[in-house]
Amino acid sequence: MPGLLGKKLGMTNYYLEDGSVAPVTVVELGPCTVVAIKTKNNDGYEALQLGFGERKEKHLNKPQSEYYKQKKLKPSAFLKEFRNFDISEYKIGDKLTTDLFSEDDIVKVSAKSKGKGFQGVMKRHGFHGGQRTHGQGDRERAPGSIGQSSYPSRVFKGMKMGGRTGYKRITTTGMKIVKVIAEKNVILVKGAVPGAVNTIVEINK
Repeated sequence: MPGLLGKKLGMTNYYLEDGSVAPVTVVELGPCTVVAIKTKNNDGYEALQLGFGERKEKHLNKPQSEYYKQKKLKPSAFLKEFRNFDISEYKIGDKLTTDLFSEDDIVKVSAKSKGKGFQGVMKRHGFHGGQRTHGQGDRERAPGSIGQSSYPSRVFKGMKMGGRTGYKRITTTGMKIVKVIAEKNVILVKGAVPGAVNTIVEINK
């Protein structure tokens, strides 16, 4: 479905019409610039390539720099293709804003989750740890046995062990927009959106 790129600004509370309080995530949504239009004749599919944010020209490679100059566009910091747009209604350089969305819309939100660095098995996989008594003080947070001492005498692929945790693409569906503040390009989404503050998020209708 049609969508836009945005940036997570944080969370707050919002009073609904029935007087109840809902936790909401504040997302700066757009404006997104149409950087390229994919057509079936040239690319085999139809889509809009949208750009969000600004990027210094010195950080572009030569083909990118020439493309932006040719199209008379400012370089975008982030690019993403969205399908299911009616490409006949848009041209390169158009600005897409929160007008695509309205209150009570149900959306799908994708973003990178918070990175937590290298973590052990208790935090990463929820292991309960070893016993705390009978001289086992050095095994409290250890994973325990990870394989056999005889055949096949190796560690199987996919074994749950310590490692890098977080910073993965997370998609949350069924989220509801409770408020659209068009003049500030901001929407309020009920619930928690993946990622930390300033994370780039993708919202699909």
